[in-house]
Amino acid sequence: MPTETDRTDRTDVTDGTAPAATPARPAKVLAVIPARGGSKGVPAKNLAVIGGVPLVVRAVRACLGARLVTDVAVSTDDERIAAAAREAGADVVLRPAEIAGDTATSEAAILHALDAYPGTDVVLLVQCTSPFLTSEEIDGVTAAVAHDGADTALTVAPSHGFLWREGVETTGGSAEEARSGTGTTGVNHDKAFRPRRQDRPQDYLETGAAYAMDADGFRAARHRFFGRTALVRTDPARVLEIDDPHDLARARALAPLLDTRTLPGRDDIDAVVLDFDGTQTDDRVLIDSDGRELVAVHRGDGLGIAALRDRTDLKLLILSTEQNPVVAARARKLRLPVLHGIDRKDLALKQWCDEQGVAPERVLYVGNDVNDLPCFDLVGWPVAVAQAHDVVRGAARAVTTTPGGEGAIREIAAWLLGPDLNTPHTPDPSVK
Repeated sequence: MPTETDRTDRTDVTDGTAPAATPARPAKVLAVIPARGGSKGVPAKNLAVIGGVPLVVRAVRACLGARLVTDVAVSTDDERIAAAAREAGADVVLRPAEIAGDTATSEAAILHALDAYPGTDVVLLVQCTSPFLTSEEIDGVTAAVAHDGADTALTVAPSHGFLWREGVETTGGSAEEARSGTGTTGVNHDKAFRPRRQDRPQDYLETGAAYAMDADGFRAARHRFFGRTALVRTDPARVLEIDDPHDLARARALAPLLDTRTLPGRDDIDAVVLDFDGTQTDDRVLIDSDGRELVAVHRGDGLGIAALRDRTDLKLLILSTEQNPVVAARARKLRLPVLHGIDRKDLALKQWCDEQGVAPERVLYVGNDVNDLPCFDLVGWPVAVAQAHDVVRGAARAVTTTPGGEGAIREIAAWLLGPDLNTPHTPDPSVK
């Protein structure tokens, strides 16, 4: 590790790739994830679900996936966050009230957590509010300090924008602007001269996602930048900090594009709960002259449901807010239990899980619209069908390639049963 006398005020830029060589004694690397319970911009922000996973759990998984990190600790004052962190595999450091308020700094949380991990060589600050941070980027900042001699490191994204500031005038403004103090100035450029992008020096934007510090140096400096600082470049497309509800909505919309999706297998779940309209149908309703409603279902879905019912011990349920008798009729055809005409699907689902002895985190729930989001927050495997609302797709942990009403449920059955779904078996003639 670098000593205090080795440190210089230098900033280096790397590509975030950890070197293949390892030191004689692997560094002890502690990743600290600050996650207070209070948040004014987005209530319960650190438990907000992106891509089917709470923000604090996303951060824990990114740290656990980093090959250079040896310990992962979530610093929190909130029992729900603590429970989610433990379930995800992290340690929990309960933060005292004096460093848990609105004015508390991340540095204070890190210093407090460090006391529980003697012998730490490198300490990381990893922010829950950067949902698309990768394990590779965490290894990048770690390697810069543990292997490459930097004292501190942070994730940055290349930036080519022209920055402006109001109220201060320098070059190129009018005399009136200068007198009134209402002028504008170019922060990283002279507004009287517009160089081409390739002729300007490269700027870097601090992403706010991950920082690494030499632990001894951090204890001495008590802030995250000291000595030689390395900049670890990241993909600008993945840079997003969640500070308000609009950021949260953007993250949910981007999750289907940026997340590496994993599909559930049979060993991951104990129950499958299906919404009806838009999930087992295409969400259209035909109404005859007498006011009766008709919907179209897919025979492939019937085959998939029959296979799940007859070949597994999975608990199955249809859950719908719709009061139309067609829902109950379809459930009878499929020989599945049904709860319909339900105002609060999440409460009904929680009660059903309790009655069946099924842990919600072992439930796969399939939905398509915003009234399914409370159930998504409850279960471990929220699944959206292909044509689901964008917000629902963003909150899902997995998304089918097939739209609802066109075989989406059969596709999910194939995830769970694999090749067994297509092996010959004695068909049930009553289910189509």
